[in-house]
Amino acid sequence: MPLYSYQVMDKTGNTLDGRLEADNEWTAASRLSSMGYVPLEINEIADAKKKKSSSLFSKKIKIADLSFFTRQLSAMLNAGIPLTRCLYTLGEQSNNPQLAQSVSEVAKKVEGGMSFSDALGEHPKIFNTMYVEMVRTGEIGGSLHEILRRLSEQLEREKSLRDSIKAATFYPSVVLIFAGLVVLAMMFFVVPIFVGFFPEGIELPLATKIIMAFSESLRSSWYMYIVGLIVFVIGMKIFIASSFGHRIWENIKFRLPIFGDLFKKVTIARFSRTLATLLSGGIPVLQALAAVGPATGSSQIAEAMKFTGSSIQEGQSIAAPLKKSGLFPPMVINMIAVGEETGQLSQLLGRVADFYEEEVATMTKGLTAIIEPLLLITVGASIGGVVIAIYLPIFTVVTTVAK
Repeated sequence: MPLYSYQVMDKTGNTLDGRLEADNEWTAASRLSSMGYVPLEINEIADAKKKKSSSLFSKKIKIADLSFFTRQLSAMLNAGIPLTRCLYTLGEQSNNPQLAQSVSEVAKKVEGGMSFSDALGEHPKIFNTMYVEMVRTGEIGGSLHEILRRLSEQLEREKSLRDSIKAATFYPSVVLIFAGLVVLAMMFFVVPIFVGFFPEGIELPLATKIIMAFSESLRSSWYMYIVGLIVFVIGMKIFIASSFGHRIWENIKFRLPIFGDLFKKVTIARFSRTLATLLSGGIPVLQALAAVGPATGSSQIAEAMKFTGSSIQEGQSIAAPLKKSGLFPPMVINMIAVGEETGQLSQLLGRVADFYEEEVATMTKGLTAIIEPLLLITVGASIGGVVIAIYLPIFTVVTTVAK
């Protein structure tokens, strides 16, 4: 939809400038007139489409960028600055082009009469359901800056959880990639040299035959391996993005040795913190449960929330259906039950989140000490296996000559 800049006169005779989206110039003038303004000048912004298309190639919006934007918006609103001016200002100063474009579009929608929460809801890839529902509650209750402050704190804690996972998986990933590169280098450069040392007619061990065949295949058809790897990665992404694939991947992830327990605790911490934030923001329980499922990124949690919402409508408590799901430890269930009885559910969920966030931080610090010897064994076995397979025929030749 084209973007127009306009200059209008209000009822007091003051001139105002702004932007809005409309199908054409006449539609833009009609919308401005219906808002009580007298249009003085309306011009189409020619590069609007160009900006929108260029945003497709802009860098991904990080959770840190969104948290910083939310905190700044909260501070500016608390200082008494009008919402649209806040949004235009933050859009202009954002270092992320995609976020800047989205915030500017939200500002135009709000300026055109749309509510802030509805305008945010048109950008679901940036502002998720939890974010939109919290903002809607803040608009209704007249405490938007306070809700935004809580949202920024929630986003900062979410970033801390993600950083913990990255810290735990970074070291093993780097070591395994390095080991893979070493093995590939041996297949391309070392194995062909040793093949020339083997006398013709000698019976090679099975391990040596496999290594030689793999090395020859890599050197002659390396491009096929690259294509196969790309197809595999894309296929896995598409599969995991589907609901069925995501459920299977989640089951595998939660059953991984060492890391499975870490992923479970991260999910529980995210669930507890998100639900605590929603409830403390004044969102009704059923609405909060509907929003917390997608926010956790867990399909199992999302299904458990749907079941819990249906059970609550039938008169049950929150804790009972959560216990039936089998996803939550007894401590979490008991804390939720106590919170329901005492009317302090959001506070107790916050304590549960604090506990599991500390557990995640402690686990990530201890994982390196546990994983390091396992990685050394894995790397040594992979590289050592190749070396042994190469040297076995040489040992056989030396033994035969010695006899």
